[in-house]
Amino acid sequence: MAAISVQVNFMQCPFCKSNQVKVLETRVQKEHEIRRRRECIECKGRFTTVETLLLRYPDILKRDGTREMFDVEKLRRGLQLACLKRQVSLPQIEEIVGRISNALISRSEKDVRSFEIGQMVMKELKKVDDVAYVRFASVYRTFKDVQEFVETLEKELEN
Repeated sequence: MAAISVQVNFMQCPFCKSNQVKVLETRVQKEHEIRRRRECIECKGRFTTVETLLLRYPDILKRDGTREMFDVEKLRRGLQLACLKRQVSLPQIEEIVGRISNALISRSEKDVRSFEIGQMVMKELKKVDDVAYVRFASVYRTFKDVQEFVETLEKELEN
């Protein structure tokens, strides 16, 4: 299954409904958006179209067996909370979100376990800020008691 779905329609002039349309100019507006200036060969009418790429993220399989759609905003909020009052800039958080999102899009599987995403986030946070890493790990992992938490952190910080 392809991670990126592309739907191509033949362009039709909005004025005379002719299929004879040429592209005059193409500009990339945003990361996944292309703006094209077009002209109808029949009636010489000009119009602009905006094309967006539809990205397909895999579904997330939760620990309890439920399935939910991947939510980039949820990932961003989790990172922002972990990095709250730390020396981690918003552009750094956006880079992490971008790397994880791109990694998920490029996967061929249509499902990914929430555990794998958590591991990706922890790996990224460990590179950026130890405290943010510990904050995320404390929420992400479920510990029986404080001792298990301390032992796990000691192991992780040794690596």
